[in-house]
Amino acid sequence: MREINIHEAKTHLSRLVEEAVNGEPFIIAKAGKPMVKVVPLTMAEGPAIERLGALEGEFHIPDDFDRMGQEEIERMFYGEE
Repeated sequence: MREINIHEAKTHLSRLVEEAVNGEPFIIAKAGKPMVKVVPLTMAEGPAIERLGALEGEFHIPDDFDRMGQEEIERMFYGEE
């Protein structure tokens, strides 16, 4: 990806933006230090974020889920009664 100094970017901004829209993103640098990357808004930026709920309907959680194994756990803590 090409790097352009900030003065050149200010001078040729319209042309550079048009080039970025046409698939040629660039980096604007100040004093040789990269500052920003210019890319078109329609350009994909990495993998899509997976959202919670992607497996909705694939699993069944029993109604007594929060009580499963309760008797065994109580025996472990309190012993046999």
